[in-house]
Amino acid sequence: MVPYRLTARQERYMTCKRVCDVVLAAALILLLAVPMLVIALGVKLTGPGEPVLFRQKRLGRDEKLFTLYKFRSMSHGRQVTSLGRFLRTASLDELPQLFLVLTGRMSLIGPRPLVPAEEDIRLLRRRMGVYQLRPGLSGLAQVHGRDRLDAAAKAAYDQAYLEDLSFRQDVSIFFLTVIKVLKRADIENK
Repeated sequence: MVPYRLTARQERYMTCKRVCDVVLAAALILLLAVPMLVIALGVKLTGPGEPVLFRQKRLGRDEKLFTLYKFRSMSHGRQVTSLGRFLRTASLDELPQLFLVLTGRMSLIGPRPLVPAEEDIRLLRRRMGVYQLRPGLSGLAQVHGRDRLDAAAKAAYDQAYLEDLSFRQDVSIFFLTVIKVLKRADIENK
């Protein structure tokens, strides 16, 4: 299989997409600053000796490693706290990733970043050319099954997203994400 290469039009869109990411991420950070501070305080109170943020290495554009941040949802690294369960089901644990969008490590919309150990989907993405893209806070797979999808299905959605990369698709995914989050659909509390 020959990896998909972005068209000239899609390459131009990638520049526009980056500008939109910066503007929207900055606006969302300002809008959500107080709620993020409240969440950080709540997380700190659930585990005073533990960090507020969970850090994990993930694969980004061109398969380069970067550190992904989430609000910590587990206590002692094993047990999901009641606040953590709420944060996960409402996807509020993902809010610190807005700073990664602002700095260019992530995009608002794109394939979710993988943990390096997820070899099956990693190889499929590589063969398909998906690593040309920045990973996203949400993506096509997240709005079509999220935690219910296996690796092959997620990779197929990633490929479909890549091949139809466009403003129209990103706007559609953005609004579908909002609906899924509000409905708390397709989420497994692990």
